[in-house]
Amino acid sequence: MTDTSTTDTSETIDYSKTLYLPQTNFPMRAGLPEKEPGLVKRWQDMDLYRKLREEAAGREKFVLHDGPPYANGNIHIGHALNKILKDVINRSFQMRGYDANYVPGWDCHGLPIEWKIEEQYRAKGKNKDEVPVNEFRRECRDFAQHWIKVQGDEFQRLGVIGDFHNPYTTMAYHAEARIAGELLKFAMSGQLYRGSKPVMWSVVERTALAEAEVEYQDYESDTIWVKFPVASLARPVSEGAEPATLNEAALDLLEAHVVIWTTTPWTIPGNRAVSYSPRVAYGLYEVTAAENSFGPQPGEKLIFADALAEDAASKAKVTLARLHSVSAEQLASLTLSHPFRGLGGGYEFPVPMIAGEHVTDDAGTGFVHTAPSHGREDFDAWMDAVAELLKRGVDTSIPFPVDDAGFFTRDAPGFGPDREDGPARVIDDNGKKGNANQAVIEKLIERNALFARGRLKHSYPHSWRSKKPVIFRNTPQWFVYMDKDLGDGTTLRSRALQAIDDTRFVPAAGQNRIRAMIEERPDWVLSRQRAWGVPIAVFADEDGNVLKDEAVNQRIMDAFEKEGADAWFAEGAKERFLGNHDASKWRQVTDILDVWFDSGSTHVFTLEDRPDLKWPADVYLEGSDQHRGWFHSSLLESCGTRGRAPYDTVITHGFTMDEEGRKMSKSLGNTVVPQDVIKQSGADILRLWVVTTDYWEDQRLGKNVLQTNIDAYRKLRNTIRWMLGTLAHDDGEEVPPEAMPELERLMLHRLSELDEVVRQGYDAFEFKRITRALLDFMVVELSAFYFDIRKDALYCDGPSSLRRKAAVQVVRHLFECLVKWLAPMLPFTMEEAWLDRHPEAVSVHLDQFPAIPENWRNEALAEKWRKVRQVRSVITGALELERARKTIGSSLEAVPVVYMTDAVLEEALSGTDLAEMSITSDLIISHDDVPVDAFALREVPGVAVVVEKAEDRGLVKCARSWRYTADVGQDPEFPDVSARDAAVLRELKALGRL
Repeated sequence: MTDTSTTDTSETIDYSKTLYLPQTNFPMRAGLPEKEPGLVKRWQDMDLYRKLREEAAGREKFVLHDGPPYANGNIHIGHALNKILKDVINRSFQMRGYDANYVPGWDCHGLPIEWKIEEQYRAKGKNKDEVPVNEFRRECRDFAQHWIKVQGDEFQRLGVIGDFHNPYTTMAYHAEARIAGELLKFAMSGQLYRGSKPVMWSVVERTALAEAEVEYQDYESDTIWVKFPVASLARPVSEGAEPATLNEAALDLLEAHVVIWTTTPWTIPGNRAVSYSPRVAYGLYEVTAAENSFGPQPGEKLIFADALAEDAASKAKVTLARLHSVSAEQLASLTLSHPFRGLGGGYEFPVPMIAGEHVTDDAGTGFVHTAPSHGREDFDAWMDAVAELLKRGVDTSIPFPVDDAGFFTRDAPGFGPDREDGPARVIDDNGKKGNANQAVIEKLIERNALFARGRLKHSYPHSWRSKKPVIFRNTPQWFVYMDKDLGDGTTLRSRALQAIDDTRFVPAAGQNRIRAMIEERPDWVLSRQRAWGVPIAVFADEDGNVLKDEAVNQRIMDAFEKEGADAWFAEGAKERFLGNHDASKWRQVTDILDVWFDSGSTHVFTLEDRPDLKWPADVYLEGSDQHRGWFHSSLLESCGTRGRAPYDTVITHGFTMDEEGRKMSKSLGNTVVPQDVIKQSGADILRLWVVTTDYWEDQRLGKNVLQTNIDAYRKLRNTIRWMLGTLAHDDGEEVPPEAMPELERLMLHRLSELDEVVRQGYDAFEFKRITRALLDFMVVELSAFYFDIRKDALYCDGPSSLRRKAAVQVVRHLFECLVKWLAPMLPFTMEEAWLDRHPEAVSVHLDQFPAIPENWRNEALAEKWRKVRQVRSVITGALELERARKTIGSSLEAVPVVYMTDAVLEEALSGTDLAEMSITSDLIISHDDVPVDAFALREVPGVAVVVEKAEDRGLVKCARSWRYTADVGQDPEFPDVSARDAAVLRELKALGRL
């Protein structure tokens, strides 16, 4: 736009030296991978975290409590997304008048770390069971401590500011003491009990697992249809009458079999009942033809759900004829025989028919084989029927058919230790299928109890650590009641549901998700059969009654505080803690706590115990999987001990997929490693991706997505760079807004509007809304509009020009606002820009968001300029067309003739230099008839433009500003410049600057 070289008409003046051209050391090329580590070191050396705390002393606290990652490896892209989001939130609240103290934390106990140490043992040929437990625990502690340091450095490289010198860890002695103390609160209040229920069990890892510790993968199961013979049919009895005589239809049932379907053949030895549904229509069927000699044969009578009989028949390759309906009352009166009755001297017990809410006619046979040892729904159905079963003389005890290694026990006669080839096994140590299914199927065939068999690929639970399938297995465990009255008319479940209603969820759908989980979840199983963790530090008698003695509890917590939880496993611990109690009566529990109880207790030893924090937290933020994990366990722990949730707001983010929407995996080679992105492009590029994505949903990331963010960052950086260059000429002089030109007042109005968008966006945690608004503003409204228009005034106007002073002042406001608003999201770049502008400053992150004066808001002016910009859009469109035709080069070579037929738009142009706004040397408004070849836009009726050349209008190019004017040559001292530029040169000469 302006000539930066000596013009032909002046041999003595270098006009480029008379211009206020941008000057800055802020480079166009960011070099973030090289620059960012220096800023991290600078923040660490100055202890920026501590300075932030001192600066915020006395302010209202804002606490985002950190959900602890496992300390067992380098961070991945999910960690990066999570920590960046947290850092953006904390920084935004800190810069809006809060004391936003961030204390990072780590989950150190449990299977992930213990599994790593066991892998090291296996590689060295060591046996974990031969190592003293506290020696093994020390190795786990050392392993976790190493990764805490590694991950802490990686989080700080992302730009995260927090108390990394004093984080919280679940393995700290104080934390272990407090976790044990929370468990003892449940014990003392009667919420803790020892029970026997089917839990998800990892044979590979030899421990019970919580729902949060499993993931579902495709798995191919053996499926079988099994015949249970009807053993007896109770005759209906009316009050005061003899049992009725069975009719012919009822007698048919005594010859029938009830057919069940299951995907776990190995659970048949654990069968104790068959469930049906009163809502399903059933019928008695007879086999009329069979293609195979194996399986059901003509004449056999079988009971099915009517909706599933045909499908089941096709599996067995038989033809069925329906004889008559079978009512729910008739089913309830049936007693079946176990298909293994008599095998190994066992299975003599009756198999009752019981009603089950979980039974449908969607798949299978309409009947559900019920093994209370091996399924949650089976267990619930069995327990619901116990009272009635006891009246019928049924033994309601639940067997233990499978041991911790996946072998059948003596409770599975014919398949356990009494089996000729030794006990069959469900799953082996490597997570592979054992021989249990085949052993069961062979016995069913031998006893003519198998109706059909097949295979099914379906979703099946696997341990998220070993990636191997788990089984449901009845084991003695420690539980917390969900539905026991807590003495005030509430239960843990009702408290948790009320707390969910009282919590803000972002996005709102998270509330329904966790509510459904709490509504349906069984009692909370706390025990794990592992070594690395906080023990369930209680003593119990043979019946599972817990010793309730505050003195004992205090001794335990005091020891943990000084020595850590290792004290529980030390020699003589039982006698030490029991004191005067009879040691022979009390058993020391050696199970450890579920690690979700550990992390669910972090609010206690972090929020409650640290004076620099507060309870409850303002925000918990984690991935959406934590509805069943950390959000869930924290909710239950806090509601059980404090009656409410430990948080006011729960925010969830989705998971990061590749650019095609596929889950990232090493096998697919589609993983994005944050360390690689940082090394190649810088952490601020990764942060820009985070804040421009819909993080509430699953996001996509890959080369193309990163390149899009790099391009956006480049535009943003160049805008900041231009502002810094312009502000090199800022003398700090203030121009009152009312004295400014309209264009400057428009920009102040836009800052007022953006201030509202930014603050509301940060409050709503909608970072994409903020970045979209700011990026559009910087690229569209500043670079392509305001800066483009004002370059002439900023470069060419003289020192005394009000227009130039006002523009410089507005650029100053723009810079201050934009850099501070963006600082929480792009801390490295904004720190670099701030220090370039204010070399004496400590850090932009110690500043607050700017307070926008009320008088900057001007809706009427904004509406007027909306119309001005409509007219301008037609003019610039015409100019672009002429450029494309090569009629003109620069827009300064043009003089648009604007044909106005819209009076409203023309009125809006009053007081506006439309030529200046269009960056043309001159402009003519015409009310003549519109030429047929005039340029127009459909969306702006009433405006048309014809572009003429400035030279054709007799205008001459100014050697200093390159504008074409009619007054070039009229000043004898400076004959090759316009009158405006000549006046500026005289002013500079008078100041000794020429």
